[in-house]
Amino acid sequence: MGKRYKTSEITCQAISGVLKQLMIQKPLERITVAEIMDTCGMRRQHFYYYFTDIYDLLRWTFEKEALELLQQQQGVFSWQNGFLHLFQYINQNRAVCLCALDSLGKESLKQLLEADVSSIVDRAVRQTAVENGLPAHSPEVEVVICLVTIMMAGAVESWLRGELTQTPEELTRRIDMMFQDYIRGVALRLKASA
Repeated sequence: MGKRYKTSEITCQAISGVLKQLMIQKPLERITVAEIMDTCGMRRQHFYYYFTDIYDLLRWTFEKEALELLQQQQGVFSWQNGFLHLFQYINQNRAVCLCALDSLGKESLKQLLEADVSSIVDRAVRQTAVENGLPAHSPEVEVVICLVTIMMAGAVESWLRGELTQTPEELTRRIDMMFQDYIRGVALRLKASA
């Protein structure tokens, strides 16, 4: 890693950290680039060297943290731990995620978290399918992945808003049961029609 890249990464992380601090205090619409950079002790112009606007910075923040979350679980953890890590991340960053949801809207937050959710769901459903004697890439499995991804995005939002009150561990256990039920149902239907 080159010295310039390392410095850029540290600068971006510092700017991102200030944005997250400010998002705990007020809505995203009331945060300015000048305020972020003053808090960082940098000139306003430096912001635009790295980001086009505050929304670009927020996207970078979630993508960076989501990428790290996914790298932590790749190959080492089960998909259940992937869900658990996602819920723990949201729990630790609840104020920031709520601010983003309220400021950007449901669709924007869904897009920001989509990589995490879809990657975990894809692996979970395919693994469960194979365990139940289904081909991992059958059309039925692809439909289940799509449906479960949509349901998970809704569950993440509901949990974030406090509408679902289970612990991350309990939610992960229930999601595991749901996958098992879905895939068993598909397997039974395919066996019956064969």
